[in-house]
Amino acid sequence: MLKSILSPALLLILLLTTSSGHAQTDSLPSLMHRERTTSIVRVLSEYIQHPSESGNERRAGEFLRELCRENGLHITQMGDENGNFNFAASIRPLHLNLPNIIFLNHIDVVPPGDPAAWTHHPYSGQVTDTEVWGRGAFDNKGAGMMQLAGISAIREQYEHAEVPYNVTFLAVSCEETQCEGGARYVVRHHLTELNPAVVIGEGPPALRGVLQRYPERDIFGISVAHKRALWIKLESTVHTSGHGSITPIKYSNKEMVRSLHQLLRRKQPAIFTDLNVDILRQLGTLEQGITGFVLRHPRLFRGLIVPKLRKQPEIFALFSNTITLTDLDNHNGVVNVVPTSTAALLDCRLLPHASSEKFLARLRRKLRNDSIKLTVIKEMPEMDPSTEHTVFYRLLAATILERYPDSHVSKIFVPNFSDDGIFRSHGIPAYSSIPVKIDRSYLEHLHNVDERIPISILAEGSAAYAAFVRECMEEAMAGETRTVASH
Repeated sequence: MLKSILSPALLLILLLTTSSGHAQTDSLPSLMHRERTTSIVRVLSEYIQHPSESGNERRAGEFLRELCRENGLHITQMGDENGNFNFAASIRPLHLNLPNIIFLNHIDVVPPGDPAAWTHHPYSGQVTDTEVWGRGAFDNKGAGMMQLAGISAIREQYEHAEVPYNVTFLAVSCEETQCEGGARYVVRHHLTELNPAVVIGEGPPALRGVLQRYPERDIFGISVAHKRALWIKLESTVHTSGHGSITPIKYSNKEMVRSLHQLLRRKQPAIFTDLNVDILRQLGTLEQGITGFVLRHPRLFRGLIVPKLRKQPEIFALFSNTITLTDLDNHNGVVNVVPTSTAALLDCRLLPHASSEKFLARLRRKLRNDSIKLTVIKEMPEMDPSTEHTVFYRLLAATILERYPDSHVSKIFVPNFSDDGIFRSHGIPAYSSIPVKIDRSYLEHLHNVDERIPISILAEGSAAYAAFVRECMEEAMAGETRTVASH
């Protein structure tokens, strides 16, 4: 019974940017005023043809910036070099200081690996009858084009009207590597200028097959939080005999391996928080029978649930602070030389509200070796989850339900980091969602070979983003009208 409750489908709704189902058939929105590429499909193809691996975003960023300018958006540059090429493209100038609905996307992509392993060259932007291919096709250039097409439609609709909100397409660098440029630089130097009311970032599309009671119902997750990265370097240094024919009593490799064994052999404790418990309860309200009862009362069934969680690491990641050994190196490579130093890299991910100090103290105790040097090489800022009790969450959920009336919207959080958290750490509500339906098989190609995106969802996503902004505008203007009338 619990195996079916904690199914791969549930795993995906909590974690992944996948979905299934059939896309709507809206006509493709055009990015007007650009002679060479009049449709979102051709623009995306051309954008992909500008390689933009993290740290080398400027060329692609310049292409994107000019595309925004030619579509009538007001450009504000916020960093103009590789590793820190960022700009805001807004329907109104930022100096007007309007509350800003910001659509956040990143220019950079992960490396494509061996081009020969791809069906089409990773930077070809190949367009077939049904798909656009290439590195970044979905993550994040395709999602960015949906945002931009939606914003362009809003700019045209409200071109001659007074508006309660600015709307901004914010393109940043180095999201994939979390360098000191990109969103960090923008928030550090331009946050007041941006005046964000809300940030909408990349997140999960819909998923089908989550619910036993309604297996055909699509679930749209809106992420309100994510785990934060804490990257650690461990170093063991032992000066001893260098010849491999004599085994020293202590040497760096041995000390490091012993300590890592002490650290990694122990299971991380399960942590039930208000956030991850609430996610299970939301799904439980949609189920029936014993399945629904267990999901609605996870703390009551903790002793039964936790062993099942541990068997699925992707789910357990939402209920624990994780430690993953990602690199072990002594810069040696010679079989008969005993190295004097050994280093290990740990990718740790902390739940919202988890204390870095307590986590590091516990990690240090588990190593059982005070001679090992511990260095934090990257730590994302602490942040509170964004509340779902805002007009923006309500209208985003309502827009999704209006476009997909047989679906359900659920608050979620994810184990991977994104730039949304940088805004959340400053108290700005940020919601991560891509309001489309896409077959979950496309997930296999994100950060992998043969990344591609269905043409049909480009129109679907851009129309949904535009509808969301339109709802925000209309509700705010209706509120202003009622206020004037009451006086």
